[in-house]
Amino acid sequence: MFLLTTRLVQGRADLDTSGGSGMETMSTVTVLKSSADVLFLMLGAVMVFAMHAGFAFLEVGTVRKKNQVNAFVKILTDWSVSTVVYFLIGFPIAYGISFLKPAVELLGMTQGYDLVHYFFLLCFAACIPAIISGGIAERAKFWPQVVAGAIFAGLCYPLFESFIWGQNASVLQKYFTSIGGAEFHDYAGSVVVHSIGGWIALPAVLMLGPRLGRYVRAASHPIPVSNIPFLALGSWILAVGWFGFNVMSAGSLGKISGLVAVNSLMAMVGGVLAALIAGRNDPGFVHNGALAGLIAVCAGSDLMHPLGALATGCVASVIFVFGFHFEQEKLKIDDVLGVWPLHGVIGSWGGIAAGIFGQKFLGGIGGISMVSQIGGTLLAIIFALASGFAVYGVLAKTVGIRLEHEEEYAGADLSIHKIGAYPEESIR
Repeated sequence: MFLLTTRLVQGRADLDTSGGSGMETMSTVTVLKSSADVLFLMLGAVMVFAMHAGFAFLEVGTVRKKNQVNAFVKILTDWSVSTVVYFLIGFPIAYGISFLKPAVELLGMTQGYDLVHYFFLLCFAACIPAIISGGIAERAKFWPQVVAGAIFAGLCYPLFESFIWGQNASVLQKYFTSIGGAEFHDYAGSVVVHSIGGWIALPAVLMLGPRLGRYVRAASHPIPVSNIPFLALGSWILAVGWFGFNVMSAGSLGKISGLVAVNSLMAMVGGVLAALIAGRNDPGFVHNGALAGLIAVCAGSDLMHPLGALATGCVASVIFVFGFHFEQEKLKIDDVLGVWPLHGVIGSWGGIAAGIFGQKFLGGIGGISMVSQIGGTLLAIIFALASGFAVYGVLAKTVGIRLEHEEEYAGADLSIHKIGAYPEESIR
């Protein structure tokens, strides 16, 4: 037993070096730690991957029947394209790691940790086109949006990511530290993911203009959602997957935090309860209220007290309820799923909320600067708007981004995919 214990602690040789394999001896403890981290992050990646089904069902439940097939195909296509461009271009831009090398080198001494780290962060990058999809639904051309999503997931988002989480972070974070006394803090992407996605979507929605019949002679004519159960299913899938989004942002098993898990839970229920009151029992607001709370808590979920997270979620939900009404009825912006207020504005609130409720005098852990949080949040808004206007501006001037009136009237399902969501009804 003593010899066996000693052997486990000291490690073992994977292969006899006399075989000339060239592989280094790896400690059993190191192998187990690397394997545990790979499994931990892979499970998180799968949970966040499942969130894309949530994006799909949320959109399908909101749009009309004649556009449901398009929503499903669009989000799956955006995911697939994002996977390729983030692998080849985006992840190397963000973290300086290229996968264009032999598979044995990719596996390396860490059981392929970089590969599964790419998988996990791909799920974040692919959220950008998924978020935009909800805003431009029912009247956007298919292929121009696929191209736009590829540019955002493969180039624009990774560039910003590199300055907050990646290889260029030291440059920007030193600046924030110099002006605010602490780095800009975004634990799981309130700003880096959601705010960027929501603010990029705004230029697209503005350039596309409202759907046919949405506003007539300055009068608003709301278009009802098609399927509340699908909308609710999308919200539930997103909410469950969000615990992978937030908790697994630790990056390794040894850094996992129960505080992040409970803060995510409290922000979610805070969003539900606030929406229930502010939205007057409206099921759309209630189910999006859960998402509002989760979006807002991402940035400071590792710093806040659970009661601070509850307050963050409540405020986020109220912002969405009144922000959605202001956007749709006052500004007359036809943002179908309200992705600008939900992801853009509330993601920005999340960055600021981390600076408020992360403070020690409010029960938080501290070590955070309100100046840096505001600075980082504003920088994200400027970057996203510039990216959105540039990409969609070029596409609008060249290939066009909106369906023809006849195509929009018939619906994207028949116009683009040549089949409806319910083919039997078409036959009848």
